[in-house]
Amino acid sequence: MSAIVTLWLLATIVFLLVHVIPGNVGRAILGNTAPESNVVEYNHKIGTDRPLATQYTTSLKNLVTLQFGDSYKSGVAVRKIIGPAIFRSGKLAALALLLTVPLAIAGGIFAARRQDKLADRVIVVSGLATSSTPEFVTAAILSSLFCVTLPWGKVFANPPPQASLITQIHYLIVPAIAMAIVYLGYIVRMARAGVISALQTDYARTATMKGLSKSRVMRRHILRNALAPTITVVSAQIGYLFGSIIGVEIVFNYAGLGSILRDAVGNHDIPILEGGVLAVGIVYMLSTFLADVLIALLNPRVRLEA
Repeated sequence: MSAIVTLWLLATIVFLLVHVIPGNVGRAILGNTAPESNVVEYNHKIGTDRPLATQYTTSLKNLVTLQFGDSYKSGVAVRKIIGPAIFRSGKLAALALLLTVPLAIAGGIFAARRQDKLADRVIVVSGLATSSTPEFVTAAILSSLFCVTLPWGKVFANPPPQASLITQIHYLIVPAIAMAIVYLGYIVRMARAGVISALQTDYARTATMKGLSKSRVMRRHILRNALAPTITVVSAQIGYLFGSIIGVEIVFNYAGLGSILRDAVGNHDIPILEGGVLAVGIVYMLSTFLADVLIALLNPRVRLEA
């Protein structure tokens, strides 16, 4: 029920925002040289001259049926445009997470076991610095370094059709690293905080006093409880990855969801814009739901409270 209400609020906000954007849809699509009569006819054809209440009802109907109509610009069904774009952005986000999560958890554990020592300070300060850097800045630096100066990666990150998995990773690895660097510091700090909190609990002290090795205490008693906030943060980052991936996609000329949404804003392509933003919202909610399930599996107390 909360997901349904959230989607409705998101659809309403997106609808209001796209109608606040100045400009004429027909003029943006047909160009400045098109006759005014053609612009009026086109606006009537796509329905942008209808009352806002009617357009809002149509927007909610599209949300329920997941049929967002056709693109104003190309005339192609929105689902045929959004679907492949989400898949491409999903591959980039998945590779970034595969790089980020294991390193972040390992770094958080390493820092927590050396709390207030030099290594801990270096990891925390480095995490703050990287997480404060915008993705497009990191992407531009890495693109210049590893794709131009040292041509190890690809300036154009779109792999050729039917490319093998290794080839796709070769094309996507530099933009994935650019995204991983930004999110790595934040997740490391959350993992560190969770491990430190778990180490200070009574059950951790009791297990240590019983003579269990540090590695066994960490594996059997600490990680299951310490990873709960980390999983929550990672699930939130999945939504942020899809929402903030646009800067990286622009730098590397990657045809993902972010690039399509950018073009939709410039073209006043409302169906694409609404469908893309709602798709990001659905991804965010699904990742949050999966995080809740994983936390319940790791911590029996959560299942009992539920």
